[in-house]
Amino acid sequence: MDAAGGSELFESYEQDFNLVAQAISEKIYNKIPNQTGEERKTTAHGADREIEEAEEILGQMEMEILNLPQSSRPRLQAKLRAYKSNLDKLKRELKQARTREYYDRTERDELLSGATGADFDTAAIDQRARLLTGTERLGESSRRLQDSHRIALETETIGANVLEDIRRQREQISATRNHLMEADSYINKAQRTLKGMTRRMATNRIITVLIIIVLIALILFVVWAKFLW
Repeated sequence: MDAAGGSELFESYEQDFNLVAQAISEKIYNKIPNQTGEERKTTAHGADREIEEAEEILGQMEMEILNLPQSSRPRLQAKLRAYKSNLDKLKRELKQARTREYYDRTERDELLSGATGADFDTAAIDQRARLLTGTERLGESSRRLQDSHRIALETETIGANVLEDIRRQREQISATRNHLMEADSYINKAQRTLKGMTRRMATNRIITVLIIIVLIALILFVVWAKFLW
């Protein structure tokens, strides 16, 4: 599988995961806090099934990364870690929502058994106010979580781009270093050639001087021989 095809398939899994995660968040933050009894349990079970589906999608994303070239893996692995972290947070939020369901039911039973008339109305109003406040806080936490997730993805993209720039610069430096080493090799060869030529010139100069000396000696010998005879 080529890198481009693998990336497209990974993006398809990303879209599926984001849709499932959005559905889980909708149940945790908007539906479950406003539901009671069997309806609330049904919604929570639906969130469980969607969490299982999200885990399967993450597994497919992980397998897809293994099919990609090594150079394409770091950026997608960072995304996968962010998605796993997001899903873990949703699991914790769902668990907390179930815990709140237990305490809400216990508190409601106590109110029903111990309050009547005006006391019950006041307690119900207080309970409703606390639920609304909790829902608002959950909504705010959800928005902050989504903003943090978005910022993390943007930071991850910037980091991946920086790493890619560093990789290209490292390749350029390596190529420049190879060119310098090659140029240095040529310079060494030229130096050796020049030294050889210098030695040969010195040798030729010495030989020339010796020949001149021999010729002068022969001339002097011939002149001396003529005067002698």
